[in-house]
Amino acid sequence: MNRRKFLTYVGCGCCGLMLNSCSTAPITERRQLKIIPEAKLNAQAAQIYEKIKEKEKMSDDSKTLNLIKDIGKRMEGSINEYFYKAKLNDPTTNFDWEYILIENKKVRNAWCMPGGKIAVYTGILDVTKNKNGLAAVMGHEIAHAVAKHSVERASRGAILNTGTQLIDIFTGGKLSQVNRATGMNTVGLLSQIGIMNPFNRKQESEADYLGMIFSSLSGYDIRETVKIWERMKEFNKGKAPPEFMSTHPSADNRIKKINEWTSEIILDYPPINIS
Repeated sequence: MNRRKFLTYVGCGCCGLMLNSCSTAPITERRQLKIIPEAKLNAQAAQIYEKIKEKEKMSDDSKTLNLIKDIGKRMEGSINEYFYKAKLNDPTTNFDWEYILIENKKVRNAWCMPGGKIAVYTGILDVTKNKNGLAAVMGHEIAHAVAKHSVERASRGAILNTGTQLIDIFTGGKLSQVNRATGMNTVGLLSQIGIMNPFNRKQESEADYLGMIFSSLSGYDIRETVKIWERMKEFNKGKAPPEFMSTHPSADNRIKKINEWTSEIILDYPPINIS
């Protein structure tokens, strides 16, 4: 088979794959490309979560852990009820929710793995300060899982890797030569800065928006959200990289957008009464 025919077949196959794998993010309706099976990522995440529970020190602060679980349960119910009332498919149907509190004051972070596996580090509590602040952080992390951001990133990474390999083949190994000459993965770095980082920032912004919605639906005061990022900005003062080098929007951009969204979300997504 000659090169032109091969490229035609590959191109048609990729287009067909992308068309069949396109969907939209919940609520925002942003177009998504998902070619990696969600069930596979959920299973892998569950295994990693178990290893983390074995490796990390679990906090003995039962009061805070119970608060985390209470916030999580309220969000679970509100998300279920919202999609049910809207007559939409519930993205959390196959989730196996679980919550842990990791004792580590140096880590100001929380995360939610695919499938609803959530961890909060004690270091973030200095930023959240109160129940509404903690709900804002958890809503953001839960939004990543609800919007299937990990599936998107894995799918996009697979497409980029395949595309890079094909280009290398049909340029006679020019990309590999560049990498050897520079001593680094030049193409990978350019892809990260020019493609993946902007895409990840878009996901982070979407998680901010959806997280505020989930917090509001669950009855929490989302006006606390902007205060969290103001406090986080102070904690990270002088340490944050330029936005184009980061997977996250700058604190200033986040604060600006959160302020723009707050009133709209309070009006459009009032607390849901769970029957």
